[in-house]
Amino acid sequence: MNKDPIIEFKDFTFKYYSQAEPTLHNINLKIYPGEKILIVGPSGSGKSTLGHCLNGLIPFSYRGDISGSLKVKGLETSELDIFNLSKIVGTVLQDSDGQFVGLTVAEDIAFALENDMVPTEEMKERVKDVSRIVDMDGFLTHSPYDLSGGQKQRTALAGVMIDDVEILLFDEPLANLDPATGKTAIEVIDRIHREGQETIIIIEHRLEDVLHRHVDRVIVLNDGRILADLDPHELVSSQILIDNGIREPLYITALKYAGVEVTKDMMPGHIWSLKTEAISQKVSSWFRSIEKPETPRKRDSILKIEDLSFSYDKRRQVLKNINIDIEEGEMVAIVGKNGAGKSTLAKLICGFERPVEGRLLYRGEDMEDYSIKERAEFIGYVMQNPNQMISKNLIYDEVALGLRLRNVDEDEIKSRVEKALEICGLSPFINWPISALSYGQKKRVTIASILVLDPKILILDEPTAGQDYRHYSEIMDFLREINDLGITIIFITHDMHLMLEYTTRAIVLSEGEVIQDARPSDVLTDQEVIKSANLKETSLYNLAQMVGIEDETEFVQGFIDYERSVRLKDEE
Repeated sequence: MNKDPIIEFKDFTFKYYSQAEPTLHNINLKIYPGEKILIVGPSGSGKSTLGHCLNGLIPFSYRGDISGSLKVKGLETSELDIFNLSKIVGTVLQDSDGQFVGLTVAEDIAFALENDMVPTEEMKERVKDVSRIVDMDGFLTHSPYDLSGGQKQRTALAGVMIDDVEILLFDEPLANLDPATGKTAIEVIDRIHREGQETIIIIEHRLEDVLHRHVDRVIVLNDGRILADLDPHELVSSQILIDNGIREPLYITALKYAGVEVTKDMMPGHIWSLKTEAISQKVSSWFRSIEKPETPRKRDSILKIEDLSFSYDKRRQVLKNINIDIEEGEMVAIVGKNGAGKSTLAKLICGFERPVEGRLLYRGEDMEDYSIKERAEFIGYVMQNPNQMISKNLIYDEVALGLRLRNVDEDEIKSRVEKALEICGLSPFINWPISALSYGQKKRVTIASILVLDPKILILDEPTAGQDYRHYSEIMDFLREINDLGITIIFITHDMHLMLEYTTRAIVLSEGEVIQDARPSDVLTDQEVIKSANLKETSLYNLAQMVGIEDETEFVQGFIDYERSVRLKDEE
């Protein structure tokens, strides 16, 4: 390996002009040519700011005070301009749509070459070559906005690679992708790393998903400081992830539950590198010792969908012959790839759209004649992005809005708002402006604004999207408490961890049809369903196979049962 670093931070500190304290403190870090580095940390840890320093957005777009040194290829970045730095560091953004400039995939990939006045024939050849590398050569005439999430990301990657950059920076590449597409994205990045000479830096909080493939080092940031710079095996063997609110891989959690002391000699940084010879017996014994919980009693139906079909244009059916019966108090996940019909199903339940065929029954009563307003009396819908729901400046006014529109007395409004905010853990902020809240707190405000209306069914679209592990856990534990109050909760999600850990039932959609309605453990161990719905098998499934447990499904279910029992004991 070249002894001269391609990136070198030396006593580097950065403070945004708008903030009282630095976001990055005394960063010392060397990254060498050809390395593949993962940067992890909770929200607000400084991950994105570090990335902005590397690609020139700091100091050229986001202003602030800098002390210390940051060199890229031996050049002090503060003495470069953002254009010249972009010729060395190519960035693939979390939101690919924000990166597109061309009307077709080919135009978008060629953009940098057009700016450099590369001859047309050479440009076409280079576009073909780079599009082949990212498996987009069959889509060159398509509009970027008509692509799937994974295809958009690969197009953005090609647009960066065509400039022959030496450093590729990925900012949360998995954030908007379904599980299988995220897995493919990590494989594409790995292939580029193995076949090329680029240095690759990935900023991501989904550690286990990135460790699907090899990385050289993992940098852990928190409070703007580097807390660890370790290889994956050393990192997952330590307490650093747990101590800093970062989710450790599920198979590592299972090993700890089984009483295994995880050491770096076991090569535990990736599920595929884990040495299991010495631990198989221990894991198998633990699995056999897990007590099965009592089968929950059957409850009354609260939402029944019968023979439902729907089309937006009367030509292509988005949903076909859907039959689902949800019981009162259930916690259910609806999963499937983008375009499978998940959000459309939610719109039909809420009355935003009307079915072409079939019926929707609430407690046995047909909802065909119910207006959106009437359905909102018992069905609450929380959108993925809280900013799309919020319309008031103050928290109190936002939560009170639905009641005021229903002409509820102000004294009753005050009582109900206070109760909803207490349930959501927002009581201390009752008179705060919403602009002062974090993203996760805003999400809670939108849930409180629905809860105050006393819904019997709560539908949440991607409730954990963009959340780090601590905020994810806070939101999900809070929703579990709401569920304990008797509210039926339906999640529309790509988050397989959410589905496994918090729901008892998963409804899988593919091409507008229900292809499975079963326990999450059944879904994530069925290879055919996983493939059809763009899901991803859990590492618990892999661990079961590696230690010789034949019934992988029951092993996954055993982990879920054990974890829930641990959680209940902690609460007691």
